[in-house]
Amino acid sequence: MFLKGKNLSLRALEPEDLDILYKWENDTELWKYGNSLSPYSKFTLKEYIENSGDIFQMRQVRLMVVDNSTEQTIGTADLYDYDPINERAGIGLLLDSNYRNKGLGVELLGLIEEYAFRFLFLKQLYAQIPIMNKASSKLFSKCGYKQTGLLENWLKMGDYYEDVLFMQKKAY
Repeated sequence: MFLKGKNLSLRALEPEDLDILYKWENDTELWKYGNSLSPYSKFTLKEYIENSGDIFQMRQVRLMVVDNSTEQTIGTADLYDYDPINERAGIGLLLDSNYRNKGLGVELLGLIEEYAFRFLFLKQLYAQIPIMNKASSKLFSKCGYKQTGLLENWLKMGDYYEDVLFMQKKAY
């Protein structure tokens, strides 16, 4: 495992992740938290897996979250909009619905921060959180992220627009 905590570990994407990514990326309940508006094919996700990994070239990286006790893949941690000049990146987390509300988010956020701050030498991370996603805003606040902005009417949610919290954390 790449980074290992008490309950969780992070690792690189593998070809075996295709089916679980297909499930998560096509879960329409999750689309409201990101920018997805259409399903992903297995072909598209297979190409994504094959071409992922180099954050310096792709300006993003997705790491898979593994439950240490079962060795089952239970989520993803993303760094996106990687900016090596200004030493920052956006951060996104996903835990499978069976693993939410179990206190794992704090450990997961700590692991991806360790990677970002210790190995990529970033000076700050930021998260864009739809205002309706109370669980995420609570998690990021608990982990030291400060709300530094409000993006009004940022996400179209059918017949209305949702505001988005902009939260940042500086390196330790």
